[in-house]
Formats: sequence, C-alpha cells, structure tokens
Amino acid sequence: MAAVAVVAISSADPSFAQRKDGPAEVSVEELMKPTDLPDLSLGSPDAKVTVVEYASMTCPHCAHFTNDVFENFKKKYVDTGKVRYIFRDFPLDNLAAAVSMLARCVAPDKALPMIETYYAKQQDWAFAEGSPVPKLFDIAKQAGFTQESFDKCLTNQKLLDQITAERTRASETFGVNATPTFFINGKKLQEAPTLEAFDKVIEPLLAAK
Repeated sequence: MAAVAVVAISSADPSFAQRKDGPAEVSVEELMKPTDLPDLSLGSPDAKVTVVEYASMTCPHCAHFTNDVFENFKKKYVDTGKVRYIFRDFPLDNLAAAVSMLARCVAPDKALPMIETYYAKQQDWAFAEGSPVPKLFDIAKQAGFTQESFDKCLTNQKLLDQITAERTRASETFGVNATPTFFINGKKLQEAPTLEAFDKVIEPLLAAK
C-alpha cells in the first residue's frame, strides 16, 4: 500500500538529473492523447506552443525549475496565451509517488499550487532525517486535509496505479528516463531548463507562420 511505502522511506535519492539520451522528438499526437489520469495544465488550450513537463516530486532539479524559473516562464509565456503548460507525474521513488497522490486528491485547480508548495519545502520533507510522513501531513493540512483524508488518499490503489501507468507510458513511449524532462511541441529540451533555454526553442515556434 502507498502509505506503507511512504513510511518505509526516510529520504529521497537526489542523484537523478536530466539526461540527453532518448528520442529528440516524439509524436505530438501521441503525446497529447488523453489517459486515465487527467493532465494538470495552465494556459490556453489554443496556445501555439505546448510544453509538457515530466517531473518527480523528490527531484531537486525539478524543484529548482519550479522554485526559480517557473514564475518568470509562466509570466512570459503562459499568462500571455502563448504557451500551454502541462505537468505530468514521473515519480522516481515511493515518496515522490505519495506526494503526487496527495496533489491528485485535491480539487484540480488546487493541484498545481499544492505541487509548488511541496517543491518549495522539498528540503524539509524529502531529505530530512526520520519519517517524512508527519512533514507531508503538515503541508497537506494547509490544503485542507484531515488525518483521515490524508490516509485515505495515500491508500488509494487506483490512483497509485494511474500514476504508475503514466510513468510507464512516458518511459516506454517517449523515452523519458530522468527528471525533469520537457517536450516543447514534441521536441525534447536538450539542456537545463532555464528561461533562456526555453526562449531558444519557443520563440522560433511562435514566430513561424
């Protein structure tokens, strides 16, 4: 069960970073096919550019993007209607899967803000000594969780299976093998996710007729 798996983990493995292997480009049609786990997205569905991020909640590089890059990325591209941003789960361990589950147990419009909160406090719960469960619950309470709803969420086998299936599909169909991995209109971002790196790929797509 998910809750048991979480209790057994005292810290996350920070060794995973983005790699450059795997296909440089994937089918946009295949990438955008709906699955049993609805996408968490921001921005206009009619945007010219779609950025899909596969991320793990225990990944320090993912936290860095969310904490230090995403706000400016969002202001420049998402809030202006130029880009649709989609977040997808690619948990690297059971602890990451547990936090992904918690984000899926709130209202859809609260999921991404909750993810941002967990990333902002990642050092407090992912790499601290002792059980991470009390720390996860302290953050979840801010989103309205009770102990009962917290436990119920983390033992939702169907939800865990959906998140696992999303990771498996990303790995087997799109060659995702590390986090964060970004696809920009199907093209894999091949460098660290700085705003400048996104500019180099997105601006030509926006300029194209």
